[in-house]
Amino acid sequence: MSQEHSIIQWVKDAKTDMAAADEMIRAYMPFIRKETAKFLKRPLVEENDDELSIAMIAFYEAILDYSILRGSFLHFAALHIKSRLIDHTRKESRHRGVVSIDHPASEEEDTPLRDKLADPDDPLNDGIVREATRREIEEFSAAIRAFGIQLSDVAEHCPKQERTLEACRTALTYAKSRPQIMDEFLRTKRLPLALIASGSGVERKTLERHRKYMVALLLAYTNGFEIIRGHLGYALLTGGDAQ
Repeated sequence: MSQEHSIIQWVKDAKTDMAAADEMIRAYMPFIRKETAKFLKRPLVEENDDELSIAMIAFYEAILDYSILRGSFLHFAALHIKSRLIDHTRKESRHRGVVSIDHPASEEEDTPLRDKLADPDDPLNDGIVREATRREIEEFSAAIRAFGIQLSDVAEHCPKQERTLEACRTALTYAKSRPQIMDEFLRTKRLPLALIASGSGVERKTLERHRKYMVALLLAYTNGFEIIRGHLGYALLTGGDAQ
């Protein structure tokens, strides 16, 4: 049994068995500590750090929320931990009125907290968004290269006509809701055009013309590429709902 398959089976068991969940959290405490320390930009975290407790809860939430279509569990868990820690930092910044936001963030830094904490009205500050977008584009580019596709191919094969957009929307919605199709897609690194065409009612020749765009969009739905998914799927899949 491969390590990734073993983790997925463990996650499956932990969803309904608290003892299995507790065991998994204990086993992955080094991973949880590492992700927390990375977020805090510190080499180590202490047992009494609030952030560590939040990261442990986020890891358990990741267990409950995970599905095979989200790609690697540890990548998904890392994103979950980071998201929860960002929320915590934002909330803390609102209530830490005794500290001026113009005060340095730490003794080692001259950067004011104003420049490091997220805007209360923004989900993420610009710096985090830019960095997250950059990293996601790099990861996504590498992922689609494994399917023989470049980012430039995606734009070139995007449907242009409304009728074609509607057909691709239908086919993609069908494909991403069928685990057997997604499993074959990831295993073979090929789009199962015959299955999608017969199940969705969309002509195969239409799917073939826009195969590279559809591969990219389906891949975005398998690995937690939330930013990429939002950009690619906004108009095509659900008219703005990229869930």
